[in-house]
Amino acid sequence: MKVSELLTKEEIREWSRLSDWKAIKVVAITWASIAAVFAMVAIWTNPFTIALAILLLGGRQLALAVITHECGHNTMFTRRWVNDFVGEWLAAAFICSNEEKYSASHLKHHRLGGTEEDPDLQNYVNYAVTRKSFRRKLLRDITGLTGIKLFTMSAVGYGPKAVAHWVVAQLVLFSVLFAFGQGWLYLLWPAAWMTSYMVIIRLRNAAEHAVVPNQFDPDPRLHTRTTIPYIWERPFLAPNHVNYHIEHHILASVPSYRLAGFHRFLKDKGLLENACIDKGYINVIKQLILPKGVDGKPYIEVTSPNDREVTI
Repeated sequence: MKVSELLTKEEIREWSRLSDWKAIKVVAITWASIAAVFAMVAIWTNPFTIALAILLLGGRQLALAVITHECGHNTMFTRRWVNDFVGEWLAAAFICSNEEKYSASHLKHHRLGGTEEDPDLQNYVNYAVTRKSFRRKLLRDITGLTGIKLFTMSAVGYGPKAVAHWVVAQLVLFSVLFAFGQGWLYLLWPAAWMTSYMVIIRLRNAAEHAVVPNQFDPDPRLHTRTTIPYIWERPFLAPNHVNYHIEHHILASVPSYRLAGFHRFLKDKGLLENACIDKGYINVIKQLILPKGVDGKPYIEVTSPNDREVTI
Protein backbone atom coordinates (compact mmCIF):
# COMPACT_ATOMS: atom_id res chain seq x y z
CA MET A 1 0.00 0.00 0.00
CA LYS A 2 1.29 3.45 -0.95
CA VAL A 3 0.35 6.40 1.20
CA SER A 4 -0.28 8.39 -1.99
CA GLU A 5 -3.25 6.09 -2.60
CA LEU A 6 -4.88 7.39 0.58
CA LEU A 7 -3.70 10.97 1.02
CA THR A 8 -2.94 13.96 -1.15
CA LYS A 9 0.44 15.68 -1.10
CA GLU A 10 -1.11 18.61 0.76
CA GLU A 11 -2.57 16.30 3.42
CA ILE A 12 0.75 14.53 3.86
CA ARG A 13 2.54 17.85 4.21
CA GLU A 14 -0.01 19.19 6.69
CA TRP A 15 0.03 16.18 9.02
CA SER A 16 3.83 15.90 8.86
CA ARG A 17 4.40 19.43 10.21
CA LEU A 18 6.85 19.54 13.10
CA SER A 19 6.66 21.84 16.11
CA ASP A 20 9.61 22.41 18.42
CA TRP A 21 7.30 23.73 21.13
CA LYS A 22 5.06 20.67 21.03
CA ALA A 23 8.15 18.45 21.12
CA ILE A 24 9.57 20.33 24.11
CA LYS A 25 6.22 19.90 25.85
CA VAL A 26 6.31 16.11 25.31
CA VAL A 27 9.83 15.80 26.72
CA ALA A 28 9.13 18.17 29.62
CA ILE A 29 5.92 16.41 30.67
CA THR A 30 7.62 13.01 30.48
CA TRP A 31 10.48 14.06 32.75
CA ALA A 32 8.18 16.04 35.07
CA SER A 33 6.08 12.91 35.56
CA ILE A 34 9.23 10.90 36.35
CA ALA A 35 10.21 13.51 38.93
CA ALA A 36 6.70 13.38 40.38
CA VAL A 37 6.92 9.61 40.89
CA PHE A 38 10.23 9.95 42.76
CA ALA A 39 8.78 12.83 44.81
CA MET A 40 5.76 10.73 45.75
CA VAL A 41 7.98 8.04 47.27
CA ALA A 42 10.23 10.58 48.98
CA ILE A 43 7.25 12.26 50.65
CA TRP A 44 5.22 9.13 51.45
CA THR A 45 7.74 6.33 51.86
CA ASN A 46 5.98 3.02 52.38
CA PRO A 47 5.69 -0.36 50.64
CA PHE A 48 2.59 0.71 48.70
CA THR A 49 4.13 3.86 47.17
CA ILE A 50 7.34 1.96 46.36
CA ALA A 51 5.40 -0.76 44.52
CA LEU A 52 3.26 1.85 42.76
CA ALA A 53 6.38 3.78 41.74
CA ILE A 54 7.92 0.70 40.15
CA LEU A 55 4.76 0.22 38.09
CA LEU A 56 4.54 3.90 37.13
CA LEU A 57 8.23 4.20 36.27
CA GLY A 58 7.90 1.27 33.87
CA GLY A 59 5.32 3.34 32.00
CA ARG A 60 7.57 6.41 32.12
CA GLN A 61 10.42 4.34 30.69
CA LEU A 62 8.11 3.43 27.81
CA ALA A 63 7.45 7.16 27.38
CA LEU A 64 11.22 7.64 26.99
CA ALA A 65 11.28 4.78 24.48
CA VAL A 66 8.61 6.58 22.47
CA ILE A 67 10.73 9.75 22.47
CA THR A 68 13.71 7.66 21.29
CA HIS A 69 11.52 6.25 18.54
CA GLU A 70 10.21 9.63 17.44
CA CYS A 71 13.67 11.18 17.37
CA GLY A 72 14.90 8.20 15.36
CA HIS A 73 12.24 9.04 12.78
CA ASN A 74 13.24 12.74 13.01
CA THR A 75 9.63 13.55 13.83
CA MET A 76 10.03 15.36 17.16
CA PHE A 77 12.03 18.51 16.44
CA THR A 78 12.56 20.47 13.25
CA ARG A 79 16.35 20.03 13.33
CA ARG A 80 17.93 16.63 12.90
CA TRP A 81 20.78 17.27 15.36
CA VAL A 82 18.28 18.18 18.07
CA ASN A 83 16.40 14.94 17.43
CA ASP A 84 19.66 13.00 17.69
CA PHE A 85 20.73 14.75 20.90
CA VAL A 86 17.38 14.54 22.69
CA GLY A 87 16.72 11.01 21.48
CA GLU A 88 20.03 9.81 22.93
CA TRP A 89 20.72 11.99 25.97
CA LEU A 90 17.22 12.68 27.25
CA ALA A 91 15.70 9.31 26.41
CA ALA A 92 17.59 6.29 25.03
CA ALA A 93 20.61 6.36 27.35
CA PHE A 94 18.34 6.26 30.40
CA ILE A 95 16.61 3.04 29.25
CA CYS A 96 19.67 1.14 27.98
CA SER A 97 18.95 1.84 24.34
CA ASN A 98 20.70 3.75 21.55
CA GLU A 99 18.87 6.20 19.33
CA GLU A 100 21.09 5.81 16.25
CA LYS A 101 21.31 2.01 16.12
CA TYR A 102 17.73 1.49 17.24
CA SER A 103 16.41 3.73 14.46
CA ALA A 104 18.49 1.95 11.81
CA SER A 105 16.86 -1.35 12.73
CA HIS A 106 13.42 0.14 13.23
CA LEU A 107 13.28 1.69 9.77
CA LYS A 108 13.64 -1.82 8.34
CA HIS A 109 10.54 -2.77 10.31
CA HIS A 110 8.60 -0.04 8.54
CA ARG A 111 9.95 -0.93 5.12
CA LEU A 112 9.33 -4.67 5.54
CA GLY A 113 6.26 -4.65 7.78
CA GLY A 114 3.59 -7.07 6.64
CA THR A 115 6.16 -9.45 5.15
CA GLU A 116 8.12 -12.47 6.36
CA GLU A 117 11.27 -10.30 6.24
CA ASP A 118 10.05 -7.94 8.96
CA PRO A 119 13.02 -7.83 11.39
CA ASP A 120 10.64 -7.53 14.36
CA LEU A 121 8.43 -10.45 13.40
CA GLN A 122 9.86 -12.48 16.28
CA ASN A 123 8.06 -10.21 18.75
CA TYR A 124 4.54 -11.23 17.74
CA VAL A 125 4.41 -13.96 15.11
CA ASN A 126 3.68 -16.77 17.60
CA TYR A 127 0.63 -15.24 19.25
CA ALA A 128 -1.98 -16.24 20.30
CA VAL A 129 -0.50 -18.51 22.96
CA THR A 130 -1.91 -20.78 25.63
CA ARG A 131 -2.72 -19.35 29.02
CA LYS A 132 0.13 -21.38 30.51
CA SER A 133 2.62 -20.03 27.97
CA PHE A 134 1.44 -16.47 28.58
CA ARG A 135 1.88 -16.87 32.34
CA ARG A 136 5.43 -18.18 31.80
CA LYS A 137 6.29 -15.14 29.70
CA LEU A 138 4.99 -12.73 32.33
CA LEU A 139 6.77 -14.64 35.08
CA ARG A 140 10.09 -14.27 33.24
CA ASP A 141 9.39 -10.55 32.90
CA ILE A 142 8.39 -9.98 36.52
CA THR A 143 11.33 -11.94 37.93
CA GLY A 144 13.89 -10.03 35.85
CA LEU A 145 14.93 -12.93 33.60
CA THR A 146 13.77 -11.10 30.48
CA GLY A 147 15.52 -7.94 31.64
CA ILE A 148 18.83 -9.74 32.11
CA LYS A 149 18.55 -11.25 28.64
CA LEU A 150 17.61 -7.95 27.02
CA PHE A 151 20.33 -6.02 28.83
CA THR A 152 22.98 -8.50 27.71
CA MET A 153 21.75 -8.59 24.12
CA SER A 154 21.49 -4.81 23.96
CA ALA A 155 24.97 -4.28 25.42
CA VAL A 156 26.48 -6.62 22.82
CA GLY A 157 24.32 -5.35 19.96
CA TYR A 158 24.67 -1.64 20.61
CA GLY A 159 28.35 -1.76 21.58
CA PRO A 160 30.73 -0.14 24.10
CA LYS A 161 29.92 3.45 23.11
CA ALA A 162 26.25 2.96 23.86
CA VAL A 163 27.03 1.26 27.17
CA ALA A 164 29.24 4.23 28.11
CA HIS A 165 26.26 6.51 27.43
CA TRP A 166 24.11 4.34 29.70
CA VAL A 167 26.62 4.66 32.52
CA VAL A 168 26.74 8.44 32.17
CA ALA A 169 22.94 8.70 32.13
CA GLN A 170 22.53 6.51 35.21
CA LEU A 171 25.16 8.52 37.08
CA VAL A 172 23.33 11.73 36.19
CA LEU A 173 20.02 10.37 37.45
CA PHE A 174 21.59 9.10 40.68
CA SER A 175 23.47 12.39 41.20
CA VAL A 176 20.30 14.47 40.87
CA LEU A 177 18.46 12.29 43.38
CA PHE A 178 21.49 12.29 45.68
CA ALA A 179 21.64 16.09 45.53
CA PHE A 180 18.10 16.15 46.92
CA GLY A 181 19.16 13.81 49.71
CA GLN A 182 17.26 10.87 48.19
CA GLY A 183 19.96 8.89 46.44
CA TRP A 184 18.37 5.58 47.45
CA LEU A 185 15.40 6.35 45.21
CA TYR A 186 17.60 5.61 42.21
CA LEU A 187 17.16 1.89 42.95
CA LEU A 188 13.54 2.21 41.82
CA TRP A 189 14.71 3.00 38.28
CA PRO A 190 16.58 -0.27 37.51
CA ALA A 191 13.96 -2.17 39.51
CA ALA A 192 11.25 -0.83 37.20
CA TRP A 193 13.35 -1.47 34.07
CA MET A 194 13.95 -5.09 35.07
CA THR A 195 10.32 -5.84 35.95
CA SER A 196 7.36 -3.63 35.04
CA TYR A 197 9.01 -2.21 31.92
CA MET A 198 9.61 -5.72 30.59
CA VAL A 199 5.93 -6.60 31.06
CA ILE A 200 4.84 -3.34 29.48
CA ILE A 201 6.96 -3.62 26.35
CA ARG A 202 5.90 -7.24 25.88
CA LEU A 203 2.23 -6.32 26.00
CA ARG A 204 2.66 -3.26 23.82
CA ASN A 205 4.72 -5.09 21.20
CA ALA A 206 2.15 -7.86 20.96
CA ALA A 207 -0.74 -5.39 20.89
CA GLU A 208 0.69 -3.61 17.86
CA HIS A 209 1.08 -6.54 15.47
CA ALA A 210 -0.10 -9.83 17.02
CA VAL A 211 -3.44 -11.51 16.27
CA VAL A 212 -4.31 -9.05 13.51
CA PRO A 213 -6.41 -9.72 10.39
CA ASN A 214 -3.41 -10.53 8.20
CA GLN A 215 0.14 -10.36 9.54
CA PHE A 216 1.53 -10.73 6.02
CA ASP A 217 -0.49 -8.14 4.16
CA PRO A 218 1.33 -4.94 3.08
CA ASP A 219 -1.65 -2.80 4.15
CA PRO A 220 -0.91 -1.58 7.72
CA ARG A 221 -4.64 -1.52 8.43
CA LEU A 222 -4.48 -5.31 8.31
CA HIS A 223 -1.05 -6.10 9.78
CA THR A 224 -1.09 -3.46 12.53
CA ARG A 225 -3.41 -2.62 15.42
CA THR A 226 -4.43 0.67 16.97
CA THR A 227 -5.66 0.45 20.55
CA ILE A 228 -7.85 3.11 22.11
CA PRO A 229 -6.85 2.86 25.79
CA TYR A 230 -8.99 3.31 28.84
CA ILE A 231 -7.79 6.30 30.83
CA TRP A 232 -6.10 4.15 33.50
CA GLU A 233 -4.17 2.21 30.84
CA ARG A 234 -2.66 5.29 29.23
CA PRO A 235 0.18 5.99 31.73
CA PHE A 236 1.40 2.40 31.47
CA LEU A 237 0.82 1.24 27.89
CA ALA A 238 -0.01 4.30 25.80
CA PRO A 239 2.21 7.28 26.71
CA ASN A 240 2.88 9.94 24.08
CA HIS A 241 0.20 8.51 21.75
CA VAL A 242 2.15 5.32 20.98
CA ASN A 243 -1.18 3.47 20.78
CA TYR A 244 -2.00 4.97 17.35
CA HIS A 245 0.10 2.41 15.54
CA ILE A 246 -1.88 1.94 12.32
CA GLU A 247 -1.71 5.68 11.79
CA HIS A 248 2.03 5.63 12.40
CA HIS A 249 2.55 2.89 9.83
CA ILE A 250 0.35 4.61 7.26
CA LEU A 251 2.44 7.79 7.49
CA ALA A 252 5.54 7.54 9.69
CA SER A 253 6.35 11.24 9.19
CA VAL A 254 3.43 12.26 11.42
CA PRO A 255 4.85 13.31 14.81
CA SER A 256 3.43 11.58 17.87
CA TYR A 257 1.82 14.81 19.09
CA ARG A 258 -0.36 14.86 15.94
CA LEU A 259 -1.32 11.17 15.85
CA ALA A 260 -4.60 11.57 17.75
CA GLY A 261 -5.75 14.21 15.29
CA PHE A 262 -4.50 12.14 12.36
CA HIS A 263 -6.53 9.19 13.65
CA ARG A 264 -9.71 11.31 13.69
CA PHE A 265 -8.90 12.63 10.21
CA LEU A 266 -8.47 9.13 8.75
CA LYS A 267 -11.62 7.94 10.50
CA ASP A 268 -13.68 10.83 9.13
CA LYS A 269 -12.43 10.03 5.61
CA GLY A 270 -13.57 6.44 6.03
CA LEU A 271 -10.05 5.10 5.71
CA LEU A 272 -10.18 3.10 8.94
CA GLU A 273 -13.45 1.26 8.36
CA ASN A 274 -11.80 -2.16 7.97
CA ALA A 275 -8.79 -1.42 10.17
CA CYS A 276 -7.85 -3.42 13.25
CA ILE A 277 -8.87 -1.05 16.06
CA ASP A 278 -9.60 -2.29 19.58
CA LYS A 279 -10.94 -0.56 22.67
CA GLY A 280 -8.73 -1.16 25.69
CA TYR A 281 -5.56 -3.17 26.18
CA ILE A 282 -7.43 -5.62 28.40
CA ASN A 283 -9.49 -6.61 25.36
CA VAL A 284 -6.32 -7.00 23.29
CA ILE A 285 -4.65 -9.15 25.96
CA LYS A 286 -7.66 -11.48 25.89
CA GLN A 287 -7.04 -11.98 22.17
CA LEU A 288 -3.39 -12.87 22.83
CA ILE A 289 -4.45 -15.85 24.98
CA LEU A 290 -6.05 -18.92 23.45
CA PRO A 291 -9.27 -20.29 24.99
CA LYS A 292 -8.91 -23.18 27.41
CA GLY A 293 -8.49 -26.50 25.67
CA VAL A 294 -7.08 -24.96 22.49
CA ASP A 295 -3.46 -25.78 21.66
CA GLY A 296 -1.08 -23.07 20.52
CA LYS A 297 0.07 -22.98 16.94
CA PRO A 298 3.52 -24.44 16.19
CA TYR A 299 6.33 -22.17 17.27
CA ILE A 300 7.87 -20.32 14.33
CA GLU A 301 11.60 -19.72 14.59
CA VAL A 302 12.35 -16.38 12.98
CA THR A 303 15.82 -15.62 11.67
CA SER A 304 16.18 -11.88 12.04
CA PRO A 305 18.97 -9.32 11.79
CA ASN A 306 17.40 -7.57 14.75
CA ASP A 307 19.00 -8.96 17.91
CA ARG A 308 16.91 -6.93 20.31
CA GLU A 309 13.36 -7.56 21.43
CA VAL A 310 12.15 -4.00 21.82
CA THR A 311 10.43 -2.15 19.00
CA ILE A 312 7.87 0.65 18.70
